[in-house]
Amino acid sequence: MRYVLSLDQGTTSSRALLFDHEGRVRSVAQREFKQIFPQPGWVEHDPEEIAASQIAVALEALSQAQVQPKDIAAIGITNQRETTIVWDRSTGKPISNAIVWQDRRTAAFCAELKSQGHEDLIQQRTGLLIDAYFSASKISWILDHVPSARQLAEANRLAFGTVDTWLLWKLTGGRLHITDASNASRTMLFNLHSGSWDNRLLDLFCIPISMLPTVRPSSKVYGEVSSVPGLNGIPIAGIAGDQQAALLGQRCTTPGVTKNTYGTGCFMLQSTGTRAVASTNRLLSTVAWKIGDTTNYALEGSVFVGGAVVQWLRDGLRIIRASSEVEALANSVPDNGGVYFVPAFVGLGAPHWDSDARGSIFGLTRGSTAGHIARAALESIAYQVADLMDAVQTDTGTPLAELRVDGGASANDALMQFQADILAVPVVRPAITETTALGAAFLAGLGVGFWKDLQTISALPQEERRFLPRMPQSQVDQLRRRWNEAVSRTRDWEHPPAPDSRAQ
Repeated sequence: MRYVLSLDQGTTSSRALLFDHEGRVRSVAQREFKQIFPQPGWVEHDPEEIAASQIAVALEALSQAQVQPKDIAAIGITNQRETTIVWDRSTGKPISNAIVWQDRRTAAFCAELKSQGHEDLIQQRTGLLIDAYFSASKISWILDHVPSARQLAEANRLAFGTVDTWLLWKLTGGRLHITDASNASRTMLFNLHSGSWDNRLLDLFCIPISMLPTVRPSSKVYGEVSSVPGLNGIPIAGIAGDQQAALLGQRCTTPGVTKNTYGTGCFMLQSTGTRAVASTNRLLSTVAWKIGDTTNYALEGSVFVGGAVVQWLRDGLRIIRASSEVEALANSVPDNGGVYFVPAFVGLGAPHWDSDARGSIFGLTRGSTAGHIARAALESIAYQVADLMDAVQTDTGTPLAELRVDGGASANDALMQFQADILAVPVVRPAITETTALGAAFLAGLGVGFWKDLQTISALPQEERRFLPRMPQSQVDQLRRRWNEAVSRTRDWEHPPAPDSRAQ
């Protein structure tokens, strides 16, 4: 058994990677799939396309490396979190498109729950804030708006799953309806303290418990692939939500160690060990992973639009033809020229949690160019991460020693240097930037003994480059003051206060 196969199912593409014993990538395959936007603020995926693309790239990764299923010790799955899929158990067919984590259609329902005074209950039990981001309100929406869904659910016909659960169902021909503790903790239905589904929350959201998958550890042999020729017989032995997988892939296994993933969104997680830290700064307490009987936790802040702002420059504004061109365009100007870009396309995430904010560009003059806008877009990613880090440090009382980074945009040297400058700490890029897929591989490998333990994993090669801060603190302070002013002007755009109240 020479390899572990990692299935990395993301928001815009499905990927598969083969890792060897040293944690090195031996092959990788990737396929993008369609993004569906039925209405402003709505984001959907076709669940069948997700599964088909993921299976296709898994087979392609094996073909590239010229290996057979017998060469694969195990499969690990990591996935876009919170995205909600509901399907008919008898047919195996989804009853609607998947509602993606970015989707805001349930924002009004969530606001109603807040007004009814449920926020403390939900935060105490789940570690989460009431928000359309999480799965619970999406499930309720499907049950209330898809014809016959509520009746089918009451008849125990419907199954809910985050994307990991859906893939496991498809890979095993419907034999497994399970999830792991890290994904369960993102539904707003899972009690962090009991480690199980919470009946009171299920009642609040009117969701039958029969719809929910069984919660299992993040590292364990769950079963074998049984419905995909070319993969059949391979054990499935690891599951984690993408950000928790990246935390493990970065070897952030001790309290205080912090990573940030630069993907479609940005996700900063700090390990808190076996203690779930309650945030006073609107961050999230979440399960990092469960191995054996031990559950590890993390404190998390999420930026909804990170690398997606570069996609918008490409597809919306069309000032670049490929995402890789953004660094050169941003470097075509010496600074941002006073331009600040707040990419609140779907609201603001942590620590603001303002679903009514909308994207804005400030400081434009006749001298502003595409270069200034590109630079402001890249800088917006770093500013949002800095806002998260301020909140994390306040919650934990632990000064940040360094930030470990991964994800597609971490390859952008200019962005990583600016991030180090704004945070005033070193930014460390790993030798293997595929840390999300690597984390899933670690969990699967631990589940079958491919790697002995976490100590063995921690000894594998890590650092590729370290970016040291070099900007004067006075300049950092000035830039962040202007950024904070720009953020304040995007707030409540959808439902602004009356002019008199704003003046007060």
